[in-house]
Amino acid sequence: MAAELRLGGRIFSPGELVVMAIVNRTPDSFFDRGATFAQDNALRAVERAVTEGAEIIDIGGVKAGPGDEVDVVEEIRRTVDTIAAVRNAFPDVIISIDTWRAEVAVEAVAAGADLLNDTWSGADPALARVAAETGAGLVCSHAGGLAPRTRPHRAAFDDVVADVVATVTGLADRAVALGVRPDGILIDPAHDFGKNTRHSLEITRRLAELTDTGWPLLVALSNKDFIGETLDLPVPDRLEGTLAATAVSAWLGARVFRAHQVRETRRVLDMVASIRGDRPPTLTRRGLA
Repeated sequence: MAAELRLGGRIFSPGELVVMAIVNRTPDSFFDRGATFAQDNALRAVERAVTEGAEIIDIGGVKAGPGDEVDVVEEIRRTVDTIAAVRNAFPDVIISIDTWRAEVAVEAVAAGADLLNDTWSGADPALARVAAETGAGLVCSHAGGLAPRTRPHRAAFDDVVADVVATVTGLADRAVALGVRPDGILIDPAHDFGKNTRHSLEITRRLAELTDTGWPLLVALSNKDFIGETLDLPVPDRLEGTLAATAVSAWLGARVFRAHQVRETRRVLDMVASIRGDRPPTLTRRGLA
């Protein structure tokens, strides 16, 4: 039985599909190349995302892949003031901090963050304790055993989905044992993290095995390399592939969708929800007049 998800002041039922908008306070994002590195640009991006239908704003200060070193002090500098500004401007929006570091998470929650988005699979074990102590939500992910900001090399699994399920449910169970709210935990297979393209495609195809765990499922598909390699497309041309993977993932039970292009993602999710019967059509005039 799928569970309710409580983040900040919101409770999401199992049938609700939620957009998490990506706002990177980094100069070297693979997608936007630093378009929201300046705080004023980041705040404008947040406003646009909220207007286009994002319920969660995910703010990150460190590029996921290899690049220039960003220490704890710099990551806090990049993210915490932005979180505070977003909380002030949008008191009802859910704010996520994309970090694997407990020290950053402490400051982010104090500034107004509701969710700790740990894309590096518990690399800092203290991060879950921050969620337990503050009441914040927590994302439990699968990174294939890699250290933060490293890329896979000849990634191999006997069964990639079984490995993902075992890892994320193990992290979720540990979080609950530490005192993290069960209704604030999400799991994330982390497409591309520690995986090759065939692994990410198989995870998407077998996503129901993750939703069957009962934990709310987050997917971060947006413009990723597995889409680019599948279609042989550069980053700027991956929207259609992203939306196809989004629709399939929604149909198979994913509930939160981390996205660069909010408006397009929101429309796809609304259509899937209506086909599934969880959302009524906005208009029903055809054939009635």
